[in-house]
Amino acid sequence: MPAEPLKTFYTLAATKHPDMIILDKISTKAPKEADKKKFKKETEKYIARMIELQNILYAQSKYSLLIIAQGLDAAGKDGLIKGVFSGMNPSGCRVHSFKVPTAEEAAHDFLWRVHAQTPPKGFVQIFNRSHYEDVLSPKVNGLISKSDCQRRYEHINSFEKLLIENNTVILKFYLHISHKEQLKRLDERLSDPAKSWKYSNSDITVSAQWDSYMKAYEDIFKHCNSSAGWHIVPSDHNWYKDYYVAKTIVEAMEALDLKYPKHAIVQTAK
Repeated sequence: MPAEPLKTFYTLAATKHPDMIILDKISTKAPKEADKKKFKKETEKYIARMIELQNILYAQSKYSLLIIAQGLDAAGKDGLIKGVFSGMNPSGCRVHSFKVPTAEEAAHDFLWRVHAQTPPKGFVQIFNRSHYEDVLSPKVNGLISKSDCQRRYEHINSFEKLLIENNTVILKFYLHISHKEQLKRLDERLSDPAKSWKYSNSDITVSAQWDSYMKAYEDIFKHCNSSAGWHIVPSDHNWYKDYYVAKTIVEAMEALDLKYPKHAIVQTAK
């Protein structure tokens, strides 16, 4: 008998009213009462628990977990992946970064390359950027009409609903940084040899379109929040960003019916 499709109970959406989200009014900083030292220790505990749960997820092979990390350049997507997921068993964890589509990918529908990277049962899949890039840059740069963009929203919602019905937990994180913090981090890329490889001239172009990208993200929160809710993560402080994401993932996994499978009993001939 196939596993019962997941309900949306695990969707810990931070955006209860996505049609009212205005990013400029949402803090990008950790709460004032948050103690950095204490939260970093809590993060370590959540990461250790997440690793335990991943082992059960992999062994049980009933559910899969798709983690989507979105945010503008220098929002901290790479650092999040390195800091929170580096301890996971690589046998059951994959990371995929979505860049400009190749000629083959562009010859198909925009979700073709994405579906190929979704996690099989038992696996954790991390998207560094995702299918949402296909409604962000095209919209900001006027490469897609309003009606076509709306259709893509609908396709994305149906796509995510399909994954959820196949027992895939989807957690979507928007790493929310201030424009001031982004410019500071981009400047560090120019001055720090360890980060300069990340720098691209397009970073400045995109940064100059900050307001347009904020509006594009607000539209995404409004139209693509039904199947899997968004988490808007204050990310000016990396230690708080890591804490928030690790805690959210553990809570979502603990809400599942995760348990090690029973050993099969092998009958031997007498």
